[in-house]
Amino acid sequence: MIIDSQIHAYEANTPKRPWQSPRDNWPRSATGDETVAEMDKLGIDGAIFISAFSLYRYDASYAIEVQRKHPGRFAIVKPVDPDDPAVADVIAQWKKTPGAVGIRIMPTKEPGRDRSPSDPGFDRIMRAAVRYDLPVNMLCWGNLDVGTAIIDRHPDVRFILDHLGILQPHVPPAPPEPWADLPKVLAIAKRPNVVIKVSGACTLAKKPYPFPDIWDPLQRVFDAWGFERCLWGTDWTRAFAVVNYEQATKPFLETKRLSDSERAMLMGGACAKAYGWSPKKK
Repeated sequence: MIIDSQIHAYEANTPKRPWQSPRDNWPRSATGDETVAEMDKLGIDGAIFISAFSLYRYDASYAIEVQRKHPGRFAIVKPVDPDDPAVADVIAQWKKTPGAVGIRIMPTKEPGRDRSPSDPGFDRIMRAAVRYDLPVNMLCWGNLDVGTAIIDRHPDVRFILDHLGILQPHVPPAPPEPWADLPKVLAIAKRPNVVIKVSGACTLAKKPYPFPDIWDPLQRVFDAWGFERCLWGTDWTRAFAVVNYEQATKPFLETKRLSDSERAMLMGGACAKAYGWSPKKK
């Protein structure tokens, strides 16, 4: 069983469902049907579909549509707004949505997102996450100190740390020191209420496909977190301009650095456990 822990599907930019910000480095469309076709080519059984904030903000209606059409292939995660005083009600309603398995916050350093770990909006979200038993996906790359403080402030919340916690490029090349924040990532592993997405890792490679230079730093992640807390993912389509879906998948299927049992846990088992969901192909 192979589960991609993070994909973004979306429709083309049209007046019917307009994009909220341009994404010239993304495919013109990556619909649910198109994504399933790509998954089938690569033997991927299911995926966690994170509603694309950059395109649709807090509107997860397209994710709901796709999950309804492909209920055995996708579980869905919705970004939630810390500035919404009624965010707890939003989370309560989301919990009732078929296929919903988590929520997402994004305390990065981007304008409008960089806020204190004690922000009242975060506190509202965390209380609701505990009440409705939903894990909180957290994108805090480039802002790991704040992310760590949020985790420490809410030890009763189940967190899923997005994209290795490491800032990843949207276009080539990789940054000069792509793994500079790795020590902070390894320190977060001491928190028992967090698991980590090993998603977008191939975008951090300086060497070409099949990206042999990712494995030494990834081994440090595996050693610190344990495979039962590491969730493989591609970050399709955000990573499109750096690596395609096949290039983000095959290195993990083919590497000799993983045993069969480690590969099974990394590429499916840990994700199924973290989200309480497994795919069901027809």
